[in-house]
Amino acid sequence: MKRLIYISSFLLCLGCSSTTSTEKYQDKRDHIVEMKEKVKALDIEEVLVGSYSLSYVLGDYILIADYRSFDKLVHILDAKTLRYITSCVNKGEGPEEVLNMGCLGIDEAHKTFYVTDHAKFKIFSYPIDSVLTNPFYTPQVKTEIDATQFPSEYQYFNDTLCIGRIICPVSANDYKPIVSKWNMLTGKITAMEYEHPDIQKKRIVCTASAENNIYVECYENRDLMTICTLDGKLKYNIYGPNWNEESKGNTYYQQPVICKDKILVPYSGSNTRSDKSSPSKILVFDIDGNYLQTLDVGYKINGFCYDKQNNRLFLNFNDEIQFATLDMNGTI
Repeated sequence: MKRLIYISSFLLCLGCSSTTSTEKYQDKRDHIVEMKEKVKALDIEEVLVGSYSLSYVLGDYILIADYRSFDKLVHILDAKTLRYITSCVNKGEGPEEVLNMGCLGIDEAHKTFYVTDHAKFKIFSYPIDSVLTNPFYTPQVKTEIDATQFPSEYQYFNDTLCIGRIICPVSANDYKPIVSKWNMLTGKITAMEYEHPDIQKKRIVCTASAENNIYVECYENRDLMTICTLDGKLKYNIYGPNWNEESKGNTYYQQPVICKDKILVPYSGSNTRSDKSSPSKILVFDIDGNYLQTLDVGYKINGFCYDKQNNRLFLNFNDEIQFATLDMNGTI
């Protein structure tokens, strides 16, 4: 009789748990590591950078996309010394100018970055060596994009394979974001196979890694991170402590970054309208989405990039300091 009760209780417990081989529920993420003292502020005195910017790594250089600039839209730093070198990408309506800058695509193999202009629906090409040697460099049009579905951010692998967030407008005031493969040469867009079945209206950010054969999709409006193979097969859904199928007006994840075999992503969890909606913490997961620790940098994060050569983060803040680095030795 006791054995029967034990077996029944065991089966009941299994029934209460919805964790499967692909579904991971994380009730606690409380391993907080204070990192504010290790954040090293950086003053870029040679140029005034606007209040909102994002950073990228291209070989030996840090690129700062300055979305509030009135003239030069991209600033270039030496990644090792952090010394300012030059600025490029003219803002304007001219044929070689960019009017409404989107993301930067990074082509490491050809030492080139691509700048999306959402006003002209074109992507311009900037070889870094040409930009550095010729202050009057005239960019070439790499490709044109379709106004009905277009990449808002993407990871460039080659001309025939980019993976990123594709925006599909559904009305004048709404859109559907889809993680997709994008062929830059032909313009063909192929949506990834997996979509979470319980979410109707999603807002996401994503990144991809050829080295780890995954893409990571993080939800801005839900406590959920999804990891899939580059073929679009689900590996894991990672549900955080505040997971709910319905959006509750909170901001959760910002743009994830894959650093070696770790996933780093800024996380808030606060109401979208509150002062705390801008995250000051970075969640660290292993490549399978298992929670490891939380890095509290102490400043409101706009975004960051990972400089693999120097094993450090380059951070953009919306706070009392604008730019900083964070050494990752001993952390990842």
